[in-house]
Amino acid sequence: MNQATRLAPAAGAAPRDGIYDALVVGGGLVGSSIAYGLRRQLERVAVLDEGDVAYRASRGNFGLVWVQSKGMGMARYSVWTQSSAAAWPQLARELLDKTGVDVRLEQNGGLHLCLSDEEVEGRIAYMNELMAQPGMKPYDWKMLDRQALLDMMPGAGPEVRGACWTPLDGIANPLKLLRALHSAFAREKVDYLPRCPAQGIRFDNGIFSVDTPSGVLHSRKLVVACGLGNKEMARQIGLDVPVRPQRGQIIVLERTRRILHTPVTTLRQMDEGSWLIGDSQEEAGFADDVVKLPILGTLADRAVRMLPALRDVRAVRTWSALRVMSPDGFPIYEQSATCPGAFVVTCHSGVTLAAAHALKMAPMIVNGMLDEDMSPFSTRRFHVQKAS
Repeated sequence: MNQATRLAPAAGAAPRDGIYDALVVGGGLVGSSIAYGLRRQLERVAVLDEGDVAYRASRGNFGLVWVQSKGMGMARYSVWTQSSAAAWPQLARELLDKTGVDVRLEQNGGLHLCLSDEEVEGRIAYMNELMAQPGMKPYDWKMLDRQALLDMMPGAGPEVRGACWTPLDGIANPLKLLRALHSAFAREKVDYLPRCPAQGIRFDNGIFSVDTPSGVLHSRKLVVACGLGNKEMARQIGLDVPVRPQRGQIIVLERTRRILHTPVTTLRQMDEGSWLIGDSQEEAGFADDVVKLPILGTLADRAVRMLPALRDVRAVRTWSALRVMSPDGFPIYEQSATCPGAFVVTCHSGVTLAAAHALKMAPMIVNGMLDEDMSPFSTRRFHVQKAS
């Protein structure tokens, strides 16, 4: 149990009287990052959290701070992601200074491994197309041949033909990040209200009234950042947010001596030595607690082909969790036209975008308007009439 949980009002307890400057619906990585950023400028901030009965994409996160590959079809997403990666060191320092929690940020670059010559050719074509998009902010990347890869990843399997490397990628520990954010709530006097989901939202005369099990809370600003719950909550502030669950599965291997310091898209070693294998993408509805052996077998097979030494490392657990996906896979950031002061924040990259949410988006919300260059993330993109 972290410090924030111990000091927060218990479920059913009355929060502080009066009107909050901002209420954030959702206490996962997205909502917590936003709330942390809001508290840097606002006096009274509260976080409404459903608790551990929620789907909790945050607890199933792979923990990549990842730029590579992102933005095909929306260059603005790549630019936004790059800005977050650049801001991550500041966020990590602030959290360490305020809470003593080291989120174990490492930005040593990242690898996308190719297991055939065809994959190498496909990767080169993909990256060239990505960088050529209008509005793209190009970044350094290069294809490593097998020998260059072995210098970075000793022990790579014989099937690995090469890898795409970028210097911007990295990792963090998602559980330590969530703990640090919640510990910061206690220190900064953010009212974190666990087991206190939003049950209804009303807007009148510039004030939001939110029904909760603890009673009605009032606020001048409202941020809906409750993952898969955003669809219903956003509807109550006049927004249509079409999100769906996408299941991902992860295999955890026992701790070993730290040997992989440059993460791979589907394989990473944690700071304490354990291994994570992941990246499945399944349209499986809300069956979040189901793991499937065929999927896990495919993940394990590819990991061992990448790094054969993993054959001798025992699996200790598996889990599945639900990503929050929009129709095109990109984030949704929207301010309500009918309820001024209300915003929705939806994405499936809660770790990568944590710094941007805390240090860049939160100030926009404080100012009452998203910057113009955030307009590509609006839900209006889903309603553009197709040419006949």
